[in-house]
Amino acid sequence: MTPLKLHHFLLLMFIFFFFFFLLPSSHAQTPRQANNTGFTCTGTRTCAAYAFYRASAPNFLDLAAVGDLFEVSRQMIATPSNISSVSSALVEDQPLFVPLTCSCNPVNATFGSLSYANISYAIQPNDTFFVVSTYKFNNLTTYPSVETVNPTLVATNLSIGQVTIFPVFCKCPDTNNTNYMISYVVQPEDNISSIASAFGVQEQAIIDVNNDTLYDYDTIFIPVEQLPSLSQPAVAPAAPPGGNGSDTGSGSGKDRTGTVRGLGIGLGVVGMLLVLVGGVWLWREFVMKKRLGYEDEEEEGGRKKVYSGGKEGQKADFDVKLMANVSDCLDKYRVFDVEELVEATDGFDSRSLIEGSVYKGEIDGELFAIKKMKWNAYEELKILQKVNHGNLVKLEGFCVDPEEANCYLVYEYVENGSLYSWLHEERKEKLNWKTRLRIAIDIANGLQYIHEHTRPRVVHKDIKSSNILLDYNKRAKIANFGLAKSGMNAITMHIVGTQGYIAPEYLADGVVSTKMDVFSFGVVLLELISGKEAIDKEGNLLWASAIRTFEVDSEQEKARRLREWMDKDILRETCSMESLMGVLTVAIACLQKDQSKRPSIMDIVYALCKSEDLGFDISDDGLGSPRVVAR
Repeated sequence: MTPLKLHHFLLLMFIFFFFFFLLPSSHAQTPRQANNTGFTCTGTRTCAAYAFYRASAPNFLDLAAVGDLFEVSRQMIATPSNISSVSSALVEDQPLFVPLTCSCNPVNATFGSLSYANISYAIQPNDTFFVVSTYKFNNLTTYPSVETVNPTLVATNLSIGQVTIFPVFCKCPDTNNTNYMISYVVQPEDNISSIASAFGVQEQAIIDVNNDTLYDYDTIFIPVEQLPSLSQPAVAPAAPPGGNGSDTGSGSGKDRTGTVRGLGIGLGVVGMLLVLVGGVWLWREFVMKKRLGYEDEEEEGGRKKVYSGGKEGQKADFDVKLMANVSDCLDKYRVFDVEELVEATDGFDSRSLIEGSVYKGEIDGELFAIKKMKWNAYEELKILQKVNHGNLVKLEGFCVDPEEANCYLVYEYVENGSLYSWLHEERKEKLNWKTRLRIAIDIANGLQYIHEHTRPRVVHKDIKSSNILLDYNKRAKIANFGLAKSGMNAITMHIVGTQGYIAPEYLADGVVSTKMDVFSFGVVLLELISGKEAIDKEGNLLWASAIRTFEVDSEQEKARRLREWMDKDILRETCSMESLMGVLTVAIACLQKDQSKRPSIMDIVYALCKSEDLGFDISDDGLGSPRVVAR
């Protein structure tokens, strides 16, 4: 290989490894998981157990890192894993047995006690419950289970260094011929026969402990009398010492020289790229800090961030800089004073709290929804300033408090609260089908606006019933653009969103596109039809249930199942079954695993309007009466 070719090869390898290590693993918690909360248990028994863990790049390719994650020593992993040296480097997907102390832990009145190994983990930058349980713990625990055993923590407001319990699923044996239970995460290529063969146990033994149905990335338990011997990859031999060329064949010294030169060139290119990337990163950090008006100041006892214009007389200058950096269009928003917002919410009293960190406040006789947050609203403001549509919650203004480093976004107050509360909480008044269908069309219109009429296109990334608000006429508005992204077809490592609504391609590969909003919207349509939540208390996913239920060819059978499956409040009405079937068809189309097969939002709006015409006679004011349809 010539030096030039080697140089190109090394450059391509660098790019490959760069993306390989940065992109998330596809071993994600998929919607096929059967158990999301945990495994119930009784008693107070504690036992030794093991987790089958796969080494993963970039952070868990040595025993020290894996040991720190599970709070065990390197030797405690090396011995049962058939690894001779605790300092050995690991390779991607290398199998390990990690020892666990399994116990039955009381949780709450709803779940009783759950069986798990209690692992303490300190939150790191960009961590979420979902990311840590999926990628770091290899799906040996789940996001809902972490929430369940950490009831005092707010998943959307985690602090770096905050110690969190991650319940790694495990089980104690209940038979005399079983010494250990191995926690194993099912892979897509697995079946009961292959798992039994790999661990040297009978298939029936696995079925007795679990059941005869496997779900991708679900945890099952393998009963064993003794741990099987893991087959570890061979260690690559060390390169032979280099000679002076006298003991080599003709031309080998020249080849080695060319290789060394090529390697030098390749490493030089890699070094330059790293310097370039580092320089861009440092420049970005510097610019962003300047934007926010902060500077780092060295103080005795550690570093402290101080506001460069922290004096009272410079606050106005800070606000001017902030507005200029966010957008040239921010003059259309009202800039509130902190004192106004504090007075409006009675000092952000809990009695004014609507949900999360959003408070209800009255200013000059007008009601507002005030979202309080640490200064991380730059992206949200950047997106909100370029959207304006009747089916999106309107941003009225904002406020920055440099002394507390808080930012407040002030929205219009939407009187009737969230769609979630209307569908899933106790209310005397129920939403009829006509209202539900109109809500669906409103949401679709709002999505069509952000998907088709903004440049670059905006992806909301968190469409769910709790982010849909209803005004006094019960018309829908999309709220909460905190996770929204401007631009599409990007790939991210930082998986965010709400379990039960997340599109499979985003969950597995971090692909961001408008089609992920389409998937989430399909789940909301199912909520409107069924009255069921996106994920129930047992961790069952509504969309997976719908697909299983309606995988039939007969339209008559599908209609029969729909009557059994739909919200009983709708059944009490007289409305068009054609309309209901039309919306169900749209919902199922939105939930295609292959995003390219999902309809565009424009097609969805058209189809929903057709369903509305089938069910109702629309008058000039947009209201109509249900048609009488025999059941």
